[in-house]
Amino acid sequence: MSAPFDFTNRVVLVTGAGGGLGRHIARCFAEAGAKVAVNDLNRESALATANELASSGFTALALAGDATSEQDVESMFSSIESVFGPVDTVVANATGKQISEPIEKLDWDYYQSMIDFFIKSPYLLSRRALPNMKKAGFGRIVNIASEVFAEGANLSTAYTAAKGGQIGFTRSLSTEVSASGITVNAVAPGFIPVERHSHLPKEVFDGYLATVPAGRFGTPADIGWAAVFLASSEAGFITGETIHVNGGRTPN
Repeated sequence: MSAPFDFTNRVVLVTGAGGGLGRHIARCFAEAGAKVAVNDLNRESALATANELASSGFTALALAGDATSEQDVESMFSSIESVFGPVDTVVANATGKQISEPIEKLDWDYYQSMIDFFIKSPYLLSRRALPNMKKAGFGRIVNIASEVFAEGANLSTAYTAAKGGQIGFTRSLSTEVSASGITVNAVAPGFIPVERHSHLPKEVFDGYLATVPAGRFGTPADIGWAAVFLASSEAGFITGETIHVNGGRTPN
């Protein structure tokens, strides 16, 4: 089956794509025909995703780097531009360790790390990408957010607050750049089981699943294709939105 959108000659950067949701997001863009720059803090993980895509006949470039570092972000973009040309789509997906603890057990360093991943990183990526997007009169920025902000997740103050900030950043930046042909949106996944969740007890999965109106867990591809849609030419009049991909769990 052919991909639902045509990304031929499109250049897409996906951060945090060495595993989990990011790896699947990168694959969806590759299947749509994009040239995909695969970033991860871990070089081996980035190479594994890029090699997996290349072995399937897709065009991919592995980039090791810290998506919260201005120096590393500049290096990433310079490398992409020298190989593929200007980046027209940024998917900010990199994330840190998520800790479920009462606020009394969370220090400010952890809060700051969440802010760095979900506000600083999208800021750095957007700021670096925007000049070329504005010059082209076209660009797509997709931030991978979370349902936790809408639901006010328990024992998750740092993660939830930072994700709320990310959604606010998305909305504000969208109004700033929309006249330049650039859209800025967010995808807010629910609990999508990936390899990092393998240690969780069955009760956690069962408890969450019981709250999903759709009656099933989402798949990483559900998130990937939502991101592809928002980055497509067909979605050019959608901006400043947060699309929840969680089987109907989002409270009204």
